Amino acid sequence: MARLDPHSYADSDQPQTKSLRLKLDVDFDSHRLSGECTLVFDSEVSGPLDLDTRALTLHGARNQTGTEVPYEWADPDPILGQRLRLTLPPGTDAVTLAYETSPEASALQWLTPAQTAGRAKPFLFSQCQAIHARSLAPLQDSPRVRVPYEAELTVPEDLAAVMSAGLQGHLPGPAKGKRTFVFRMPQAIPPYLLALAVGNIDSRDLSPRSRVYAEPETVEAAAWEFAELEKMIVTAEGLFGPYEWDRYDLLTLPPSFPYGGMENPRITFLTPTLLAGDRSLVAVVAHELAHSWTGNLVTNASADHFWLNEGFTVWAERRILEAVYGQDYAAMGWALGLKDLNDALERFGKDSPLTRLRTDLGGVDPDEVYSEVPYEKGARFVTLLERTAGRQRFDRFIRDYMDAFRFTSISTEEFLAFLEEKLPGISSRVNAQAWIYGPGLPDNAPTFPCPALDRIQALAGGWDRGERPDAAAIARWNATEKLLYLQNLARPRTAKECLWLDEAMALTGQGNYEILVEWLCIAAASDYEPAFERIRQVLTRVGRMKYLRPLYAALGGHVRTRAMAHEIFDSAKDRYHPLSRRVIESVMESYPKG
Repeated sequence: MARLDPHSYADSDQPQTKSLRLKLDVDFDSHRLSGECTLVFDSEVSGPLDLDTRALTLHGARNQTGTEVPYEWADPDPILGQRLRLTLPPGTDAVTLAYETSPEASALQWLTPAQTAGRAKPFLFSQCQAIHARSLAPLQDSPRVRVPYEAELTVPEDLAAVMSAGLQGHLPGPAKGKRTFVFRMPQAIPPYLLALAVGNIDSRDLSPRSRVYAEPETVEAAAWEFAELEKMIVTAEGLFGPYEWDRYDLLTLPPSFPYGGMENPRITFLTPTLLAGDRSLVAVVAHELAHSWTGNLVTNASADHFWLNEGFTVWAERRILEAVYGQDYAAMGWALGLKDLNDALERFGKDSPLTRLRTDLGGVDPDEVYSEVPYEKGARFVTLLERTAGRQRFDRFIRDYMDAFRFTSISTEEFLAFLEEKLPGISSRVNAQAWIYGPGLPDNAPTFPCPALDRIQALAGGWDRGERPDAAAIARWNATEKLLYLQNLARPRTAKECLWLDEAMALTGQGNYEILVEWLCIAAASDYEPAFERIRQVLTRVGRMKYLRPLYAALGGHVRTRAMAHEIFDSAKDRYHPLSRRVIESVMESYPKG
């Protein structure tokens, strides 16, 4: 037996799935998907096949001839779920499993009409990263096992379905009041990129190869916010090569989505908190678009190598933003990222093994240790390689890297071997071993000079000396500059100081959630009562973990804000995604007692 992945029961000595077919009915009343999952092999196979599952109910298994396939369950594991072992009869080239999901499936969030923008119809969306696809279907849930797939989703006829696949059309459903959407994904993807959403979904075309989907109440705002998407795609192609996924669409989800974005191929899922009304938060879209090359095309082999996905993608995102908006814009992105990285290093401790790039997460739930380390430390390592090799030479290396490993999943060690082959000696020159296998941020981390940033940091540092930006300076700042100023202010502040900030910078009414949440963190840490109602509004509506974690943490500094945090969580927890709930619970567990 040779496990492919510490977070999967997939065994390299057993048959490997070569394609997948799903045929599922979406039942909003029972909060279940039910139907069939067919695993197809590239030759006739037999013997044991271990699959990953979590809280699935299996109704039977048969091969392509209709022969019953015996199976047995292992004891459930709190992290991995439950191993399902099939015993395939000789001559099997496909096996179909009839099953249904649990109402508590970790990959699925079922929203009531009241939790949507329209407040009239329910909504369903999936989030399979990192190891949640096994709660959606019985399969080999490891990035090493990439599969193309086909799917049929039967949904209520007044709702629409989208997937991380090309829509082939829709047909009348098998029963009155239903219709069936048909999808096909010809490229092989890792299971965590399986994605679906069902709801009252409208769309607007942005270009011949891109479209934005959203509820009717937000689709126009989303189309305006992301109108420059084609420009980003063309820029990315100039940097990294042709876009290989045919279409690049966006789906703006209801507010409970736990991430800023999820790079599901062909259709990125996005939080509605990006709809700032001024296109100031498009960096998230640049990041998810970059994943079309770094992550989706070349993928980490397991969660232990997550930096290969995210470190390269943050680097690629900022190359895109630099090309579109200029070097200063990208430098400010690096400054924001350094703040996030330092927060993560402080949370884990700079010597923690969780601050390494190449981790060892056997026995650890990847969701429990999610952080900015693989993103921001990884991106700085990639930048160091770029600067040491020279940009022109490194850009050729990136093209070679993507050509060599396209549509495969690789390990850190495979990357390092390729790096040494193509750029001999670079690894030792940058001390790659310290970056990858050592904790913390190495001393040779690259810096990103930006005079505008230096001025803002100096101004924020002079607060206690009475230095304040005047109205004209504030009016000239862009959204990133305002955010950087707030981030560099020490806290807590007095009530008078908070009032000045709020009035001078119009913070409580902000539509940009990056600025708004940073301000509310200052207000919460300062026990500033005039902001309490806005804090409550944000925490009861937004489910994005990036905002929930720091805001709940800031509420932990005072007796009455801790009480408010518990009261808000008790009222809002059923609207949060399970991942978000776990994050908040871990934050509140660290509150002082009393």
